[in-house]
Formats: sequence, structure tokens, C-alpha cells
Amino acid sequence: MILTAISMTVKAQNDSFLIKRINPDSSKVSMNMDAVYNRPFLTAGNMPIAMGGYLEANTQYASTDGITEGFSFQMQRLTIFLSSTIGKKIKFLSELEFEDGTREINLEFAAMDIEFHPLVNLRGGIMMNPIGAFNQNHDGPRWEFIDRPVSATTIIPSTLSNAGFGLYGKHFQGQWTIGYEAYLTNGFNDKIISNDENRTSLAAGKKDANRFEKSNSGLPMFTGKLALRNRKIGELGLSYMTGVYNLWQSVGIILDNKRSLHVMALDFNTSMMKNNLNILGELVKVLVEVPKTYSQQFGSEQMGGHLDIVGTILKKPMLGWEKAKLNLVIRIDYADYNQGKFRETGGNIGDHVWAIVPGISFRPLATTVLRFNFRFEQQTDLLGNPPAKTGVLQFGFSSYF
Repeated sequence: MILTAISMTVKAQNDSFLIKRINPDSSKVSMNMDAVYNRPFLTAGNMPIAMGGYLEANTQYASTDGITEGFSFQMQRLTIFLSSTIGKKIKFLSELEFEDGTREINLEFAAMDIEFHPLVNLRGGIMMNPIGAFNQNHDGPRWEFIDRPVSATTIIPSTLSNAGFGLYGKHFQGQWTIGYEAYLTNGFNDKIISNDENRTSLAAGKKDANRFEKSNSGLPMFTGKLALRNRKIGELGLSYMTGVYNLWQSVGIILDNKRSLHVMALDFNTSMMKNNLNILGELVKVLVEVPKTYSQQFGSEQMGGHLDIVGTILKKPMLGWEKAKLNLVIRIDYADYNQGKFRETGGNIGDHVWAIVPGISFRPLATTVLRFNFRFEQQTDLLGNPPAKTGVLQFGFSSYF
């Protein structure tokens, strides 16, 4: 009996440290706003802490107007996330990303959520601004394309996170789900019009590390989103972000006029043919108050978007994987960094890029994807000269772990 008791104790101790994978519950209605938690995690027994992550790597050969730098290997990113159930209706999640090896290390998410009601949840810490869909739903293993959309990375710019507080919630009614998010965070700084790119660039402003501890303007930036999802049709989201970006006062002394930026985005996704055809996209418009002393090289209006079409052509056991999938994919990508006409000549201002990206992807598992893409891109300069043409061959993979 003593040996039996010892055996049961050891078994109980082993069970308490049993490592298991927690996969997202596909039976629940999932929206883009859920993406931060809708990931596979590893946990040990009854421990309240779970962890996970993903990595992306690829090879690339690019040529612009017949000129090439040759063949390269790229380790795009390694992301680690930790989550904890602190107590009933209280949870925490953090996301740490290493890009291009360790050239960039970013804390993209580190927030605590407190649920008072399904419609009223408080979130505070470092959070991803809910502008568009890609910014929150950016994990590499979810996408059939190696490069992130140019419109989502250079105009919005993804992935954009800030320190702040706010509320979010969802309401279910039959086949429909409506969700909202509303946050006040720190915002951008003057680098969006004073940078090495010599153009209006929210991506340049995102590089301000001080946004995690103070607001450059001394005023909060607002980001809000309203999303509607139908189980059979798909999801439509409308989002808006606005705030003062410049240092307009210091120690009570007025230095400049307040200059604001406004970002509006529309995103959608839908599935057809028993989930064998998926279509998703995003459209974004940016308005920035640029000082009149600046040249028209710095645009006050920007616009961009992308459209992804993913078709599954084979879904069956393959090479020892029970639920393998083979997809044909195509993306149309566009970004206009300076909309409008020259004041002096009336001609159209250039500074835009568009691309088409066909490809093939293979998913041995839902959480792992191998991707082959060909990117054809045309980029036009400010004066509208004949565009530079770029072709890029890419092969790579991305996987949760």
C-alpha cells in the first residue's frame, strides 16, 4: 500500500507538469480583434502561464531594372509570446519580436485585460492600435505571402503599438457578432515629416522609442474600431485613428500650431466554397497637416491597400501529414505616398508603388506554411518618371512553435 501511495503521488506530480498544446477553439466566432489571443500556446499542467511563438525565414533573389545584388538568405523574425491567467476574468499577454536577427528588438504587446462584462473589458499597457486588420492579425504563419503588404507596413504602419488604456467588447446575436475597441495611447512625433525618407511617413514616426513612456505632443492619440461579423458571410471592419503629432508647446510656451493626423481604414474578409476560397483586403487613407513651409515633396494625403485571394486546390493526406493543403494565391498591393497635383504645373504627383504577387503555398499543418512567391513591382518617383521595375523570387516558411 505504501508503494501504491508513492506511485500515485509521483503520477500526480508528473501530471501536474504534463506539457500540452492549447490550440485556438475553431468552434468560437473569431474576429480580427481576437487575434492577439487566438494562437497556439504550450502550458504545463495546471500552471497559469502559457507560452508560444513563431518564426519566419526565407531566401530571396531580386532584380531592379536588370541590376541585382544576388541571392540572399533572410531570417525575418522570431516572436515569443507569454500569457498568464492572473485570476478570474484577469489575464496578461506579452509579445516580444526579434527582426532581421537582432537588428530590431520590439516589445509589441504587453497588456493586462480585465473583464467586467463581455461588452466592457479594460485593457492597459502596451497594445497594438486597432487600425485596419493586419496590424493586429499580423502573425506570419497566418499568411500565404512572405512579405507583409506594403500598404500595411509603410502607410499605417504595421506593426504599430503604443502605451495606453482603453475598452473593448463583443455582442453576439444569432449568426452575427459585433465588436468594438476604443483606446487612448501615446502617438507619433515630428519624424513623420522630418526623416531620412524625405517624405511624409508614419513608419518613420513609429521608430520613436519614447512613445512607450510619453506623448510627444502632450496629448493622447485615439484609435477606435467597429467590426461586424457574420458566420456565413465574413467580417467587415471600420477603424479610425487621430491625434496631434508635433511638439506644439514646451513648459507652457506655445511653439507651433497643433498639427494633427487622421487615419481611416476599411478591412474585410470572406470565405466561400466550403472555406476553399478566401478573400481578404484592407484599404487605408491618411491625412496629415503638413506645414505650409514644406515643399510638396511631403504629401498631406496618402492612400493604399491590398487584396489577397487564396484558393485551396488540394486538401488530403500528403507525405505523412493527415490534413495537408496546397494553395494557389495572388496579392495586389498598392501605396500612394503623395496624392494630389503640383501647385505650379497642375501635373500629378508621383511617389507611388504597386505590385502583384502570385504564389503557391503548402500547409502540412494549419500552424505551418511553406511559401513560394514571385513579386513584380513598379515604383514611380515624385516627378512621375518611368517606373523602376523590380522582380523578386522568394521561397520560405513560417511556423508557430
